[in-house]
Amino acid sequence: MHPLDGYSPCPSTDGLGVGLDEAADRILINDLARHARSTESVVQAAVERVLKRGWYVLGEEGESFERDFADYCGTTHCVGVANGTDAIELGLRALGVGTGSRVATVANAGFYTTTALLALGALPVFVDVNWDTKLMDLAQLRRVVDGERLDAIVVTHLFGLLHDMEAVLAIAARAGVPVFEDCAQAHGAVRDGRRAGGFGAAAAFSFYPTKNLGALGDGGAVVTGDADVATQLRRLRQYGWESKYQVGLGGGRNSRLDELQAAVLRAKLPFLDGWNRRRRDIATRYSQEITHPRVQCPPVHGEEFVAHLYVVVCDEREALRARLAGAGVATDVHYPVPDHRQRPLADLGLRQGLAATDDLAGSVVTLPCYPELSDAEVTRVISSINTW
Repeated sequence: MHPLDGYSPCPSTDGLGVGLDEAADRILINDLARHARSTESVVQAAVERVLKRGWYVLGEEGESFERDFADYCGTTHCVGVANGTDAIELGLRALGVGTGSRVATVANAGFYTTTALLALGALPVFVDVNWDTKLMDLAQLRRVVDGERLDAIVVTHLFGLLHDMEAVLAIAARAGVPVFEDCAQAHGAVRDGRRAGGFGAAAAFSFYPTKNLGALGDGGAVVTGDADVATQLRRLRQYGWESKYQVGLGGGRNSRLDELQAAVLRAKLPFLDGWNRRRRDIATRYSQEITHPRVQCPPVHGEEFVAHLYVVVCDEREALRARLAGAGVATDVHYPVPDHRQRPLADLGLRQGLAATDDLAGSVVTLPCYPELSDAEVTRVISSINTW
């Protein structure tokens, strides 16, 4: 198992995916070595700047990145934390979610939000997803809002597709509960002139190396337009301190985005929109040119989609994956076990009414989609599927 996070050593969009295959023409699910080469000079300069300054935690680089990323997202505050899951947990805590809270979320997004909710002592209230978008089904969300007590709603912009947040906010307003955006896969997605993270009461980002904006290790951030929420977050990420060594807020921890990662993210941020365009171009080719009748592709999207993952649906998933493996094309499954069927939730009786979530878990397949993928490699993936 991978020493960092328990992932399979097979290169994965969620794993580090840095291993070079012995077969030089193998198409990896994600190739971070190529990605590193594309930004080598600016990243090296950023790292050297941190080393020369000799300040490694909560310094000028972190403050500068927080300003830059808040501006990019169209929010007034950004608080860097240690990773994306901490961003969800601390962000929700700052919004008042805690023991006994009931939070609507989806069960098809890898257990990350559920992990944060369980750490808070909150209960996930799972809402099924729309088969086509793989995002939270709004009709079901309305029924949950009208029929159950909720304290918050977490909306996950899965695979890089920004949800219809105006519709979500209108539904949430009926219950008077805050909406929290999980933007871990949607850096830079735009709908109605606003970027992911700029709609809800607060939003979490992950900067895991394979994300659209990735660090050289773990990293995360919460963005918000609420100064009080930002103040709470800055305390929570550092032990709950109100001042040095003075703890004034319970539930705090050591969760800080270090100066090295902040500097690297600052260096990469100007490239993000270009990377997203390239991802979207690749996704568009897949959607237009994959014609196999057993492979269902997502529709062509605009700027609301940043193609963090390109996920197709196939009832013969393992046969398709075997075909592609034989052609030297790596694939992955995001995600094979829905949250409500994971062992920690087995005794909570949360397995009802998630038909689309369950069906998709058995049929989704992720294809390679990253900015450094060449046109010839994209053609090869398409041809390998169409000739299956």
